[in-house]
Amino acid sequence: MVKTGIGYDIHRLKKGKSLLLGGVTISNSIGVVAHSDGDVLLHAMVDALLGAAALGDLGKYFPSSEPQWKGKSSLFFLKYAMGLLIEKGYNIDHIDSTIILEHPKVSNKIFDMIDNISNAINLEKSSISIKSTTTDGLGFIGKNKGIGVLAIATISNNI
Repeated sequence: MVKTGIGYDIHRLKKGKSLLLGGVTISNSIGVVAHSDGDVLLHAMVDALLGAAALGDLGKYFPSSEPQWKGKSSLFFLKYAMGLLIEKGYNIDHIDSTIILEHPKVSNKIFDMIDNISNAINLEKSSISIKSTTTDGLGFIGKNKGIGVLAIATISNNI
């Protein structure tokens, strides 16, 4: 059986914070305001994977109200979600995502992001797609006040 899930995450940007995407540091001068490490790419991917398996969302397992998750690496969240999928007999077939961010540009770091994700969950690089786009100056993302990510995951269960 093949299932699909959608993930979405958005965070406010602030000067003096770090921007981490797919476990890769993009900028040390502007980054996200978040409880964990704020990796919006991984948060959206985790939500897509959990949603595909009907297992809830990131906040169900790692609520921002819990101090133990403060500053936690989102690669940990991704690995945890992968473990839940394996327990239920699912395999990840593909993850597709789009980073929506005006500045800084991230396209030169996409291969590094894919490499990190591939290594973290032992998934073929060809099964991970990351794209980036802007809003052409429109809205809070266009004014460089935020970042958003959309992700979709396809999983299958061979049981």
